[in-house]
Amino acid sequence: MKATTPLQPLILVSLIALLTACASDSPPPAKTTVQTPTPTPVEAKPLPAYQRELSGSLLNVPNEADVELALLAVDQRGRPQTLLGNIQLRGTGNPLAFRLPFNPETFNKHSRIELHGRANQAGRLILRLPEQPIARGETQNLGELRLVPAP
Repeated sequence: MKATTPLQPLILVSLIALLTACASDSPPPAKTTVQTPTPTPVEAKPLPAYQRELSGSLLNVPNEADVELALLAVDQRGRPQTLLGNIQLRGTGNPLAFRLPFNPETFNKHSRIELHGRANQAGRLILRLPEQPIARGETQNLGELRLVPAP
């Protein structure tokens, strides 16, 4: 007869333990879920006494798109002359609330004021906000504004 080597029983016990562990009915370990913070809506912070604001929401903004809104004084040909206020936002795929503060004193020095907007994604202009004439230098809610494909 052939003598068994001392490693054979150890290999056999290890193989049985491995098969037993794989065949057990214990549930798999629970996956830990990381909750991503939900974006908070634009909070209504009180404005300084010398400021007013335009507010509303932008429609059709894709997720992760960079949006810029600018309140501009424009000349008779529609060319921008002075920046009265601007904000930058990040699209969420849902209506995007905005609050654009401005100083009404500079607003009154110009005859024609417009709100302009654009959305970029991956460095490319994808959407624009048709020019919105702003007639008064007062706090206003503009409601829902729809961005359209950029030419």
